[in-house]
Amino acid sequence: MSTPAYRFPSGKELTRMPYLASPLMRFNLPEELRQLRSEQSWQRCTGRSSKTLAKYPDFHIVVVLMKANTRMNKHHVDARISIQALEGRLRVRLPNQTVELPSGELIALDYAIPHGVEALEESAFLITISWPGGSKEERHAWKRSIS
Repeated sequence: MSTPAYRFPSGKELTRMPYLASPLMRFNLPEELRQLRSEQSWQRCTGRSSKTLAKYPDFHIVVVLMKANTRMNKHHVDARISIQALEGRLRVRLPNQTVELPSGELIALDYAIPHGVEALEESAFLITISWPGGSKEERHAWKRSIS
């Protein structure tokens, strides 16, 4: 059954990978992790593998799998994010503190806070990203309005 693609408030239709922005999406996270572990990016020892589960213009959900002692270097996103540990144990480095995040815990970060993520053991987590506005142009306009 086909579902309608996401529409921006302007009425423009999302055409790139519309299946990532269906009106209702449901995920079996253990199965998603099993699939990530079977992919070549995981087998090649790159240290991590990820998959975007949902990709609306103003909201993304990404599942990430990282091998022990691997890192995502310090970066920021012009958005609010959450990091939810599904398996293992993470260390999240923030500007003024370091947070240990064991399986089952979640942190939320305000807009554009620089952060780095380290897997202290093999770990899986969800990153949820929420931007103000919808399109990239709308987000940049919102960013200019608060500057």
